[in-house]
Amino acid sequence: MDKKVHSSKEAIAGIKDNMTLMLGGFGLCGIPENCISELVRANIQGLTCISNNAGVDDFGLGLLLQKKQIKKMISSYVGENDEFERQMLSGELEVDLIPQGSLAARCYAGGAGIPAFFTPAGYGTEVAQGKEIRYFNGKPHLLEEALYADFAIVKAWKGDWDGNLVFKGTARNFNPAMAMAGKITIAEVEELVPSGELDPNYIHTPGVFVQRIFQGANYEKRIEQRTVRSKS
Repeated sequence: MDKKVHSSKEAIAGIKDNMTLMLGGFGLCGIPENCISELVRANIQGLTCISNNAGVDDFGLGLLLQKKQIKKMISSYVGENDEFERQMLSGELEVDLIPQGSLAARCYAGGAGIPAFFTPAGYGTEVAQGKEIRYFNGKPHLLEEALYADFAIVKAWKGDWDGNLVFKGTARNFNPAMAMAGKITIAEVEELVPSGELDPNYIHTPGVFVQRIFQGANYEKRIEQRTVRSKS
């Protein structure tokens, strides 16, 4: 099945106000830049976004936050975005902070058909409030439920017309798990090749999880915190 679409605008068709989206990436690496920009242009409102981070003020999900298009963030690390902090402290943005491993596991569980699981992460903190606690091998664990999304939007290094995906380096982070957990999964790739050209042994996400794929453009290689050494 040929799953190619011709643009980010065509890729996000059907995303409406108040939907839940998963967006892959770790920091500014492996984020679906083209689709995020298209969501900004489409001015879709009231989004619940599941993402490890919230980008920075002028890039990534920070662009949606600037336009007040996100009503809730389900994330792990959000420390690089001043606008996120302002909206959270003012009560404009609902925030659910989750330990990073638990966030990844909850996304994977959603795609694997596991409705919930027990983990020791977060016990004894605010994360555990209102959650069931059980003991395994004498150690307390809290119940975490799987995460799902109306649309999962991921970014890969290479893909084919059938939707098979190969991720590169750190971009192989939340993207594979999120690709499994969306009712509809959109993949933007740096290089799109005909079906059969990818070595099956190196495919990270099988095309069965992907409904739409397109070749993106103008990707930026941003660095969140640049640290350099003096010449002395």
